[in-house]
Amino acid sequence: MATDRELLRRLDLNLLVAFDVLMDESNVSRAAERMSVGQPAMSASLARLRRFFGDPLLVRQGRSLVPTSRALMLVEPIREALNSIESTLNAGRHFDPLTSTRTFRLMASDYVLLLLLGPLLVHLSDEAPNVRFQIHPLTADHAELIERSQLDLLVYPDELMGENVPLRSSALFTDRIVCAVANDHPEVGEVMTEEQFRTLPCVSFGGSPTDTISDLRFRQLGIDRPVAIRAQSFVVQPLLLPGSRLITPLPERLGRYLIERIDIRLVDPPVPLAPLCEAMFWSPRSDTDPAHQWLRKRLSHAAAQLD
Repeated sequence: MATDRELLRRLDLNLLVAFDVLMDESNVSRAAERMSVGQPAMSASLARLRRFFGDPLLVRQGRSLVPTSRALMLVEPIREALNSIESTLNAGRHFDPLTSTRTFRLMASDYVLLLLLGPLLVHLSDEAPNVRFQIHPLTADHAELIERSQLDLLVYPDELMGENVPLRSSALFTDRIVCAVANDHPEVGEVMTEEQFRTLPCVSFGGSPTDTISDLRFRQLGIDRPVAIRAQSFVVQPLLLPGSRLITPLPERLGRYLIERIDIRLVDPPVPLAPLCEAMFWSPRSDTDPAHQWLRKRLSHAAAQLD
């Protein structure tokens, strides 16, 4: 009997792609939309795949389609085959940023966008005038989006990514966690006490699909702070401080950017908080893509300039 890998050698490349998208979406209409084909064409591809593998692959469960055990066994070898093909094709491509019209899809927090990506993209407007960038806010499925080639690059704290994520990564920059308060805060002087740190009402970031570095650090210290406001933006947090008793933890680089623009000041936390490390993450299939290599190199250079 032929093995799965032997079967894959006999299968049309377009059907491999169709299988990968169908397994990812578990929905014929969405898979058709992603592949820019009509639903009848995608249904025909699914029928061919079912005949080829001798298995229904997707079966109805309630109102949804779910993959069969056989389909789940095929997902990894087919994805590996597609990654290998894509890497081989990318390795032979030439990339000229001056003439390229490529669109890169990036995901990052507004803090990273403000301090790193924004200035970088302005700088690249001369080097790559027709290259476009789509910046997406953080979502919980960021790793899956990269694996499904719906995202080119993610900038995210490496400590929050989790273990066994099949992505490449490279550190970009580190930042201290400090506290920001109103310039005329009625209680906090030049030095914040641990009692103030633990009890003053806090503005916390609530726009992350997972814990933030600040959440993680406080939990590590066994600190349960009173949260008065959950903001959906890192940049908005300090804007809520003037005229209030509120405090907020935030990356020092962001704080130093904002103290020149709003009436706040920075104080060191009274307890040790380990710094955060922002890293970029990408799919292994993009390793040899000259365009992706160019983008990673520019991003690394821009991060180095922050210091």
